[in-house]
Amino acid sequence: MLSNKTILITGGTGSFGKKFIKRVLDLDVKKVIVFSRDELKQFEMAQEFTDPRIRFFIGDVRDKDRLYRAFDGVDIVIHAAALKHVGACEYNPFEAVKTNINGAQNIIEAAIDRGVTKIIALSTDKAASPVNLYGATKLASDKLFVAANSYAGDKDTRFAVVRYGNVVGSRGSVVPFFKKIKDTGEIPITDERMTRFWITLDQGVQFVLDSLDRMKGGEIFVPKIPSMKVTDLAEAIAPECSIKIVGIRPGEKLHEAMITEDDARRTLEYDKYYVIQPEFPWWRKEYSNGGKALPDGFSYISNVNDHWLTVDELRELVKE
Repeated sequence: MLSNKTILITGGTGSFGKKFIKRVLDLDVKKVIVFSRDELKQFEMAQEFTDPRIRFFIGDVRDKDRLYRAFDGVDIVIHAAALKHVGACEYNPFEAVKTNINGAQNIIEAAIDRGVTKIIALSTDKAASPVNLYGATKLASDKLFVAANSYAGDKDTRFAVVRYGNVVGSRGSVVPFFKKIKDTGEIPITDERMTRFWITLDQGVQFVLDSLDRMKGGEIFVPKIPSMKVTDLAEAIAPECSIKIVGIRPGEKLHEAMITEDDARRTLEYDKYYVIQPEFPWWRKEYSNGGKALPDGFSYISNVNDHWLTVDELRELVKE
């Protein structure tokens, strides 16, 4: 699938981007383009990645002209760039709109006009029934990427979305924060009932690669992954610490959803993942490929998951 292909990843200096690039460089790819706006991170990454197939492009997804130049000759785009910090998006709302929504549309238009064949956009559990601006902008982005398959018309460009939960070890994860402050003897938790979906970077990268192979265009792919209790995570990282309940922050949920009850009516279940199908007339039933419909009233929410990580399992994940 990736043999002799040129791949571009937006936000490529982030945690996911680095792990993804390490993985695809082991494959027979022609070129990997890192597209991001932070020249220091690109400089540091260039010291770590010396493979001659890597190119670094300074640019912002808000800048359509730069995307047109960067997408020249590109076969596959992984769109990982976003403003992701919930609090920052709440207090800088239109900046989140410009990057996460306007940037998504710029990606779509540049990809179609430049003849990119496959685009996968990374989403988040916060996009399902959002209560914060980050989630709302990512829901809008998801809708744009799904509808982009209609926008592309009879061209070969196809778009899909991957939606998953919190990533162990990413820069936005609570894990580094808990590790940093555990010497104080106290771990702050917003609410002791809080649960989250949990996925490793390696699992996230593999799921994106699998979804690239499976996609027809228009799907939202959702992996079956475990849930964890935030109190269990604190116990795994700092068992010697006491827990201080500090209250839910602006835009924060007790539990996260990846498939709402309304989405479930057009979702198919497979052994290791779900596919939320687009509601467009061009979507063909034969694309289901053995998936089964979900029962009435189904939803995929972190507190009602049937797969939970234990404290010992969390401890091992955090070590890795």
